[in-house]
Amino acid sequence: LENTERDSVAIFASQIPPHTWYLPFISPSANIALLFNANISNAYFRSSAKEFFVGAGIDAAGEVFEVGSGVKNFKAGNKVVAVLFNICGGGLAEFAVAKENLTVSRPPEVTAFQGAALPIAGLAAHECLLRTPGFNYEKTGQQLNLLITAASGGVGQYAVQLAKLGNTHVTATCGSRNLDLVKSLGADEVIDYKTPDGAALKSPSGRKYDAVIHCATGFPWSTFKPNLSTNGKVFDITPTPRVFMTYVLQKLTFSKKQLVPLLMTPKKEKLDFLLNFVKEGKIKAVIDSIHPLSKAEEAWAKSIDGHATGKIIVEP
Repeated sequence: LENTERDSVAIFASQIPPHTWYLPFISPSANIALLFNANISNAYFRSSAKEFFVGAGIDAAGEVFEVGSGVKNFKAGNKVVAVLFNICGGGLAEFAVAKENLTVSRPPEVTAFQGAALPIAGLAAHECLLRTPGFNYEKTGQQLNLLITAASGGVGQYAVQLAKLGNTHVTATCGSRNLDLVKSLGADEVIDYKTPDGAALKSPSGRKYDAVIHCATGFPWSTFKPNLSTNGKVFDITPTPRVFMTYVLQKLTFSKKQLVPLLMTPKKEKLDFLLNFVKEGKIKAVIDSIHPLSKAEEAWAKSIDGHATGKIIVEP
């Protein structure tokens, strides 16, 4: 296909309806792999701006179609999971381009759907836990009290499961329809966020949180602060400018309790680590829905709505 042209699709969205741009099919350059039959999850960059182009389809799982001259560890036919390096995503297509250093082999025990649902959401949850003082996956040391908000969402579902692999007691918030689901993922306490205790983020057992993985929006620092332990931290996975301002102010004033914006650079080694958890059955993907590529706009609209239970998958 090197000298032929084929349409691939990239979708961008703002407050106006999504626009589809058709791009020529090209062969990969060095250190690049071209994937096809990719299953794509709904990872994207959120923006608080009223109109801002955002990248769709950053997570992908598929089969290597062609590799660039610098690719050493993959060849055509390999089953892989990848984080697409372009800020515009590019996964909502029959073909997607991935960097070798952000691509890992997909074990036969892991389905393409499970693989596509994992990368950004799983990595974000994992990163928050790695930055939580005292946390470890060996379940050694003092038990930590964690709060996970929006625990039935893409990041929240992994945060609950990963946290319970370590030395933690997990309190989680979600909507009433997902209480049983989040409990089944391992949460020790589950609160309906629409109840008074849920709105106040109070632990039913009166615990103070050593860390909060904040996957929701709309909670001011004043709600978190009284619920934190002496050195408690809140990791905000979708930080706004106000979050950054609060973080800087707390650093300048040597505050022990901190609101921390999550800034994450995806790493191949960490993705491979998480994929092994999926292979071993230690964590699983909660998939909200699967859509054909022809219905990508519907999948995107569902994602933007913000009430999906787990991950949204697009299948070519």
